[in-house]
Formats: sequence, structure tokens, C-alpha cells
Amino acid sequence: MKAKNYRAVKGMPYTRKEYIGGFPPSKIVKFTMGDTKTIFEYQALLIAKKEAQIRHNAFEAARIAVNRLLSDKLGENYVLRILPYPHAILRENKMIFGAHADRLQDGMKRAFGKPIGTAARIKPNQTIIQVGVNKNDIETAKQALKRGGAKLPVTCRIVLQKTPD
Repeated sequence: MKAKNYRAVKGMPYTRKEYIGGFPPSKIVKFTMGDTKTIFEYQALLIAKKEAQIRHNAFEAARIAVNRLLSDKLGENYVLRILPYPHAILRENKMIFGAHADRLQDGMKRAFGKPIGTAARIKPNQTIIQVGVNKNDIETAKQALKRGGAKLPVTCRIVLQKTPD
């Protein structure tokens, strides 16, 4: 299984969890980290440039990368939010491989498959990660979002804006 197989947005999202048994839970541990009660002066936003599906383990990798840099340099003087939630359930029709590799297996056409994970469908110009910081910590927030954006399967841009009152 390769992540690039699930990056493109194709067809209807498969989200009706009441009809699905045994899909793996989301790996995202926390969606909000840092000092959630303080209102910070600036927001740094990681915004997707294109439409894509982002798997839950990519979100978790980006969250860890951003949070590690922010907590090392700023302590608790920031707030980090992961905005999209992975609702779409991904399926895979597993094929047998290994022994008898001289014969290729075609499998069934349009096979339904078993649930293997979840993903969020991202639209162009949608905010993925939001970091709240004060004026003197803007460069650290930009650097952290750049590291987090490298973990995601879609090209992103970083936008700074003053927090609305």
C-alpha cells in the first residue's frame, strides 16, 4: 500500500461509520495543543494549494513536527490547532503476493475492499494547521509550519495574519 494511491480525491467519500465494522481509529492524538486560554497577537496558517486527501498518519506526523519545534523554542507560549478531521474511510482490496510471483494476480474488478484507515478531504485554500503566537515568535511559527508542511502530501503555503479581536 502506498500513500500516493489515496492522495487523489476520487468518487464519493465513504463516511457512514454505523455500517462499517472494524475500521482503524484515527492516529491523531490531540487536535489542540499549547496554551488554549491565551489570545495571541498573530496567527500563522498552513494553507493547502490544491485539492487532496490527507491520511490520519500524515496529520499526526505533521502535528508532531510542528509541536516539537514550538514546544522546544517557545515552551507553552503558543497554541496549535489541527483543523480538518479525517472522516473519509479508505478501503483496500488486498492481493496475495510472495510465493508464485511469476504469475500476476488480477483480482476482481471493482472489488469493495476492507477499511484500512481514515483521511480528510482538503479543498484548495483550506487551512490545515493554525498556530497562534506573539509578535516576537513569528519566525519560529513559520519554521515550524514549514517542517509540518513537508510531512503532508499536498503543497502548502504559510500565511500570517493578525488575530481578529
